[in-house]
Amino acid sequence: MSIHIGAKPGQIAPTVLLPGDPLRAKHFAETLLEDVFCFNEVRGMMGYTGRYRDKRISVMGSGMGMPTLAIYVNELVCEYQVKTLIRVGTCGAFQPYLKLGDIVLAMTASTDSHMNKLRFNGMDYAPVATFELLLKAYEAAKERQANVYVGGMFAGDSFYHDDPNWWKKWADYGVLVVEMETSALYTLAAKFKVEALSILTVSDNLATGEASTAEQREKGFTRMAEIALALSP
Repeated sequence: MSIHIGAKPGQIAPTVLLPGDPLRAKHFAETLLEDVFCFNEVRGMMGYTGRYRDKRISVMGSGMGMPTLAIYVNELVCEYQVKTLIRVGTCGAFQPYLKLGDIVLAMTASTDSHMNKLRFNGMDYAPVATFELLLKAYEAAKERQANVYVGGMFAGDSFYHDDPNWWKKWADYGVLVVEMETSALYTLAAKFKVEALSILTVSDNLATGEASTAEQREKGFTRMAEIALALSP
């Protein structure tokens, strides 16, 4: 057991899917995996291991925000020897052509977080996805006839902003979407020499005002998890 994860040694698979919402982790595990058991309930951050076809897979919530995700990624890699981390989360679109349910593969992650500023003594670090995972995910999405986009995204520290137009500068520079975790995920994957990818589903659009419901976010976006499961070795 680690400080925040109650699993015993060997209970977590080398590949872990990381939705932010622990209830989405439960939903993915119960609907997509077989022979499922729960390995973690500490702080309500549900974690499960099961089988997908002939593969052993784990899925666990990561919470919202980079500091929370970083805690779980550190412990999953250092205490449980996880080798592949695939975020399966929702995102808000900056570009008007992105529709609810579209898939976005995060190639790199801009951020306003100071986590990497602290790590790199004030310098900028550009965290990127594992290319092999990115390529396989793109091919898997195309095979499933998903509307899939690849590009840069923005990982922010704040969900609510005083300036309602804060996102437009990022949109002008071609950034596709916003969420709150990927920069930390990709940075820690680089540090620990493991693989990482964020597969995101558009749940709302800042340019058009479209938005999904809470129930849709919890139970309606399974395609990104299906794509993630197709990547596991």
